Amino acid sequence: MNESKPTAKMNEVSLFRLYLLRSLYLFIVVGLAIVRWPDVIQLVFYQEKPYELMEGVVICMLASFSVLLILGLRYPLQMIPLLLWELVWKSIWLISVALPLWTAGQMDEATWAMAYACLFVLIVPFCIPWRYVFAHYVKKRGDRWR
Repeated sequence: MNESKPTAKMNEVSLFRLYLLRSLYLFIVVGLAIVRWPDVIQLVFYQEKPYELMEGVVICMLASFSVLLILGLRYPLQMIPLLLWELVWKSIWLISVALPLWTAGQMDEATWAMAYACLFVLIVPFCIPWRYVFAHYVKKRGDRWR
């Protein structure tokens, strides 16, 4: 079978780009450690009254996200799909939720806070090695189905 493979040049990601990815992973991990891990600790050890359903889901998802991003420090290229997920969900939320509220002049304080937090996603596209992503997720032949 002739399986199309990306060329060696397309596979190359500069050391600078790898450190840029690692820096982004570390930035997100530290940010979530400061903002969300205290909530996890409180949830597990000190919570007298349970969180509401979605609040608990968000706390747990972001905590697991930060744990997985720690792997990005060692394997920056293999963890790119997590950054793509982050980029996509925040972009969808900003476009479909925040933008209509903002244009209608109906942004409340909580929505502004979420929009501000989501705007950090603007640094993600500058850190992702897009040639690598294109070569490995678009151009490369997918795994067989049978």
